[in-house]
Amino acid sequence: MFNTIMIPVDLAHQDRLSKALQCAADLARHYKAKVIYVGVAAATPSSIAHSPEEFKKKMAEFAASQAEMHGIAAEAHAMISHDPATDLDPTLLKAVKETRADLVVMASHIPNLTDYIWPSNGGTIAGHADASVMVVRD
Repeated sequence: MFNTIMIPVDLAHQDRLSKALQCAADLARHYKAKVIYVGVAAATPSSIAHSPEEFKKKMAEFAASQAEMHGIAAEAHAMISHDPATDLDPTLLKAVKETRADLVVMASHIPNLTDYIWPSNGGTIAGHADASVMVVRD
């Protein structure tokens, strides 16, 4: 049913992704699908990486560790954005096309007041992606 599963990853908040990561790995094993971990970063230095090259390396290391831990086929897809905070949704939608994902598994949070004013990332991706989207609440 699914061949390529994309999962957006924020390396600064890996601790909040455990349920979504496990869900994607379980689905990948079940469907014998490949998982592509997508990270979005700015070209400027951050607490995660000092350069786009370092960010790509860290994403590749993350994907390799997930592949080994879960026994799945996995790879990384690092995206560079001029402003990830405001450009995240369009960048992730672009990644869905670039990776040819047919399923996106995204972590979410319990809605709060601001979610009634600004749309959630998961809701935006689900509403505009050409792939199925599963939002996993932590």
